[in-house]
Amino acid sequence: MFESLSNSFQNAINKIRFKDDEKALKRALDELKKSLLKADVHHKVVKELLSVVERETKLKGIGKENFLSALKNELTQILTAPGKQGFVYSSTPPTVVMMAGLQGSGKTTTSGKLAYYLKLRKKRVLLAAADLQRLAAVEQLRQIANQIEVDVFADESIKDPIEVAKQALAKAKDGNYDVLIVDTAGRLAIDNELMDEIKRVKEVLQPDEIFYVADSLTGQDAVRSAATFNKELSLTGVILSKYDGDSKGGVALGIAKQIGVPLRFIGSGEKMPDLEVFIPDRIVGRLMGAGDIESLAEKASAVIDEKEAKKVARKIKKGQFNFNDFLEQLEQMKKLGSLKSLIGMIPGLNKMAGALKDIDLENSSEIKKIKALISSMTPKERENPDLLNNSRKRRIAQGAGLSQMEVNKILKQFKNAAKMAKKFSGKKGMQDLQNLMSQMQGGGFPR
Repeated sequence: MFESLSNSFQNAINKIRFKDDEKALKRALDELKKSLLKADVHHKVVKELLSVVERETKLKGIGKENFLSALKNELTQILTAPGKQGFVYSSTPPTVVMMAGLQGSGKTTTSGKLAYYLKLRKKRVLLAAADLQRLAAVEQLRQIANQIEVDVFADESIKDPIEVAKQALAKAKDGNYDVLIVDTAGRLAIDNELMDEIKRVKEVLQPDEIFYVADSLTGQDAVRSAATFNKELSLTGVILSKYDGDSKGGVALGIAKQIGVPLRFIGSGEKMPDLEVFIPDRIVGRLMGAGDIESLAEKASAVIDEKEAKKVARKIKKGQFNFNDFLEQLEQMKKLGSLKSLIGMIPGLNKMAGALKDIDLENSSEIKKIKALISSMTPKERENPDLLNNSRKRRIAQGAGLSQMEVNKILKQFKNAAKMAKKFSGKKGMQDLQNLMSQMQGGGFPR
């Protein structure tokens, strides 16, 4: 998610090899300037950042560590806009969230992602479809709500978004919901009609939060649009969508510094779990290649059952991990989001994230073959893979539509993965994890 900026920072840092080398510092700052401008960071933000980094580095003594420290501190400062971080609940439920943004920014999908994020944290969420401008927007939100299994207030017979807001708020209060998320209308461009309508929705809802969904791919246009919405609505936060695409990344620095509105979440992929809390010092850690273990741990704790995790850990240590365990863990992994974003949170593995961008834990050909193979097994075979002799393998291959060679290959990979997982549970766990992930870059189990 941050590969481009992260690589740029590393290249700049590597320019400084010796202490008290002013020419090296100048080369590092030039490299940083080019990278930031290329990443679509506003020139005024770039100028200020470089000035502070140069001053602080010279003050402490030119060297790689001091340059890195100055860069980290200034980036954290830039990204820390005044306001809340993450999701903050109202003291009197429901917490009312109004979603705003231009058409095509991913506002409706982001509303669903936010609802899913809250649902994983045991909150009762009501989605409300108040976008009556875009064709099929109501139906899209309804489908998303069904997919993530949260309630939705959607009524195509109501033609006034103000009325939708009123009824949705009443339903949220009467139904004792923890959070109400209202998806409002967007336009292809900002106009008076859009602003008048959304202001009236705001008056009815009196929202605790007004989140602006900014399309990362639009760069400085996203910053300018956010500024206009902030002027009219007094935004409490920004959610950056489509940050997994070809985004240059500078939009995050621009919004925080130029608009002064805190970034609250980032959309890190296409699936519903792919929404991450934006906490400045953690994000800077990832930009510097240091990972973000805290966010990974928080994400995991929201979806993984502690008792089940301990049970699986015991089985892994004993080398008893079976196909039923694999399917269960696959389902848990899907709830955590894209594999690429997870790897980027692990220190030392961030460079591997790019290679994993196309691995889909649900739809990759490798995973489909493994699922087909498991589906063709008997319950006993799933529990005890050692039962699989040649005659059983032939039957499984026929049932799964695979060749016996493919079945043998998958079974061998599974056995190797189980061995590696057993090693990973030992004292040298992180090194073993790196070995495991290196072998998984091609998809499937380690060979």
